[in-house]
Amino acid sequence: MAAVASGGEATYVGSYTWTNGSDRFGGLSGLEISADGSHLTAVGDRSILVTAEITRSNGRIVSVAGTAISTLESPYGYQGAGDSEGLAVLDGQNHVSFEGPSRVWIHDGQGAFVGERSRSPDFRTLQHNSGLEALAVDGKGRMLTLPERSGELTRPFPVWRQEGDRWTQPYEIPRRGGFLAVGADVGPDGRFYLLEREFTGFAFRSRVRRFDMTEDALTGETELLRSSVFQHDNLEGLAVWRDDKGEIRLTMISDDNFNALQKTQLVEYRVPETLDFQDKRP
Repeated sequence: MAAVASGGEATYVGSYTWTNGSDRFGGLSGLEISADGSHLTAVGDRSILVTAEITRSNGRIVSVAGTAISTLESPYGYQGAGDSEGLAVLDGQNHVSFEGPSRVWIHDGQGAFVGERSRSPDFRTLQHNSGLEALAVDGKGRMLTLPERSGELTRPFPVWRQEGDRWTQPYEIPRRGGFLAVGADVGPDGRFYLLEREFTGFAFRSRVRRFDMTEDALTGETELLRSSVFQHDNLEGLAVWRDDKGEIRLTMISDDNFNALQKTQLVEYRVPETLDFQDKRP
């Protein structure tokens, strides 16, 4: 794969600290934003599904209201499905990736279990506590997923794609530095976006890379942003959508780890690239 293009293409829009009185609220790691940017769905590490409505003023988030919290159920009927990490919405259903064991379950809007996607034998080889971290859907409705770690610093991140009941690995993403994969999305421009996080020992840094996507390759690697330490909290979820000016918007959510010293934040950047008002997903 060619060397990464120079970064800094994304422009910071703003951050919003989201609070809620429920002791279940927190640990959010997977995010989806509606096409118009007004509705969010998120999943948290402790098997919760969260929905809310977003209000913006001059393009910036000014309030998040109507928060509803549901529990992700297991197929066995008990509450709490496990360590939920990634989220992708397809045909109105919530597809959620889990760590330990790595799998993708399907839940309805209230968190009830609907079904399970087949498991690849490769999932069993993933590192403990570093399983399927990110989930996305391509323009043909195919699920894409990748782990938090690749197993070695010099080994690329594998990206699996499901077609029917079969998972293949058409893509890989080179690891660069100490960043780990935590979130992904396929934008309305048909490109693959990857959110990565690095923990320095006392703070977090975040990075977003973008790739052109064909049937069998990710090319045109571009670093859109790289934050400094303490600039943002522990960003783990990424949603890519298009605002009313036709520009790509990156919305990210932070996992507060249920730690009083951390916050649940919604952080937004804009990629200054005007697009036709058409869905350009391949």
